[in-house]
Amino acid sequence: MNDPTAPSGNDAVENTAVVNTGAEAPDADDVVARVLASADSKAAGYSLFRSGAAQALQTHASGEYDGSEHDGDQSERADRNALRRVGGLSTELEDVTEVEYRQLRLENVVLVGVYTHGTVDDAENSMRELAALAETAGATVLDGLLQRRATPDPSTYLGKGKAQEVADIVKALGADTVIADTELAPSQRRALEDVVKVKVIDRTAVILDIFSQHAKSREGKAQVELAQMAYMLPRLRGWGDSMSRQAGGQVGGTGAGMGSRGPGETKIELDRRRIHTRMSKLRKQMVEMKPAREAKRANRKRNAVPSVAIVGYTNAGKSSLLNRITKAGVLVENSLFATLDATVRKSTTADGRLYTLTDTVGFVRNLPHQLVEAFRSTLEEVADADVIVHVVDGSHPDPVAQLATVRDVISEVGARDIPELVVFNKSDLISDDDRLVLRGLEPKATFVSARTGEGIDTVLAAVALLLPTPQIELDLLIPYDRGDLIAVLHDVGRIETTEYIETGTHVTAFVTPEIEPQFAPFVILPTLSA
Repeated sequence: MNDPTAPSGNDAVENTAVVNTGAEAPDADDVVARVLASADSKAAGYSLFRSGAAQALQTHASGEYDGSEHDGDQSERADRNALRRVGGLSTELEDVTEVEYRQLRLENVVLVGVYTHGTVDDAENSMRELAALAETAGATVLDGLLQRRATPDPSTYLGKGKAQEVADIVKALGADTVIADTELAPSQRRALEDVVKVKVIDRTAVILDIFSQHAKSREGKAQVELAQMAYMLPRLRGWGDSMSRQAGGQVGGTGAGMGSRGPGETKIELDRRRIHTRMSKLRKQMVEMKPAREAKRANRKRNAVPSVAIVGYTNAGKSSLLNRITKAGVLVENSLFATLDATVRKSTTADGRLYTLTDTVGFVRNLPHQLVEAFRSTLEEVADADVIVHVVDGSHPDPVAQLATVRDVISEVGARDIPELVVFNKSDLISDDDRLVLRGLEPKATFVSARTGEGIDTVLAAVALLLPTPQIELDLLIPYDRGDLIAVLHDVGRIETTEYIETGTHVTAFVTPEIEPQFAPFVILPTLSA
């Protein structure tokens, strides 16, 4: 991904700065100018990876969703964007007096990836998505390197030559983090760090970091922390021998003498035990939260309120669609995993039947299994739904991968048999030719735009057809003091006729098996009606 025609580091203009050696403090403008000049000189000789925008994010001018009428005030968005890198400033200090002008350390990153099969376009799409993940986490992507290999190198993931090439890029650009487009083994991570001399993390660590930033509810924070602990446990490492200290004295063979015997447990074993203890507490907390969720779900089941779950790839527009339909005011942002906690809102069909719409966490390719396990309680909403609205970003360059990724997770939570309605969102950004291709992928799909409102009525009509309909016909005489039963019929049943007589309301209606027992005392028997 490096531009071979770019000037080399030796051809770059050399910037000189006056170093203040006296006691008096340097001028503020001189300090900032020196830091900016240093950043420019480090980056000379390499092309930026961001010459192409991350395709997982919407870059088209008309793609910015502006439906504030449906989205509410979106105050949380300002909080999330409050901590962002100041462009051009380095995080490294050349002079201790510059500490006042140093920004919060948010990483400058270089991406690396290896693809063993498929086309280069598929590999680049994955790298663009990794760039979008890094940007969502608050980092700045400087460059990227993609390699074709039969198998990843078991030692350094990239191989000795490419690892050294990455080290040169990191040194030239002044990067402080390398992100690998896979889940690295602990040994690969350590070996690659030894070569590039900066921190190395993998795709899973970036996703977990985004989740930790965006989790707001108590349950969401517990789920994310549990996933982070599960990821961290096999990756504990120490500096030097500090994590392996145990017994001292003559028994330990160290020759340190008597009185230096250790506590009998190494530091790394102690940390592992603490992580296991914390994970047990988190699991216990999540079990304690379960009755509250089940009580709400049981209340909906008791009243036979059907549930519709909105699922899809991250940044496909699920929250925008929910806001357009229900004016829920859920956070909408052009970033990955903007929504983590499930949001439930009620809606009604054209014939007056009540149902709930649930916005769920988004999915992504190579979603860490730790997150699937930790968010299983949230994904229960998908497994218990009556209808699944599968939202796909129609403007994405690889909608097939989005469909396959989401359906894999749906299968993993046991929801594959639930009726599915595929919705291609962002139709205002799709050409007629693209629509033909997408129609070939999913002939029964619906095209919508949460931004313009196109196709929303079609989606609601399709959902109404897929929802379970009342099938049991009852002839009822309901007393006037039981108006609550009439309300239930309006919400979850279907009323055919209504007649007000002296003894009560004579109703002919269709109901579901769940609510039929509560109407049994008011059924008019055929002999009595005659």
